[in-house]
Amino acid sequence: MANGELDSVLDLNTLEQYCSAIGAGTLLRSVVLFEQLLPEYLANLKNAYQQGNKDVLCSEAHKFKGAAGSVGLKRVHLLAQSLQHGEDPQWPAHHAQWLNDILSLVEGDLAQLKAFLEAKA
Repeated sequence: MANGELDSVLDLNTLEQYCSAIGAGTLLRSVVLFEQLLPEYLANLKNAYQQGNKDVLCSEAHKFKGAAGSVGLKRVHLLAQSLQHGEDPQWPAHHAQWLNDILSLVEGDLAQLKAFLEAKA
């Protein structure tokens, strides 16, 4: 994947700064922790959506957004940021697609992140 394409998936600037500051190995350990917590994050998002609980869905999206952003997962971070704002006029028409995009993209994005960091370690 070319750097331009990768930059749409990962926050390359932040990742480079993290790698310089704490090292790729340390960051990779944080990514592994995120990966271990991912099933719970996704289950909470799906459950809130299936129950039609907008407030809980927005709250869970906020939590997921912070976690994804903290490890440099730019694309899913931005999707979760949109999903957390239930007061946005576009939310009713798009929230299901945002959630589906998160669910379908996060594992591939995570694999790309791990490969990026392993190459730096």
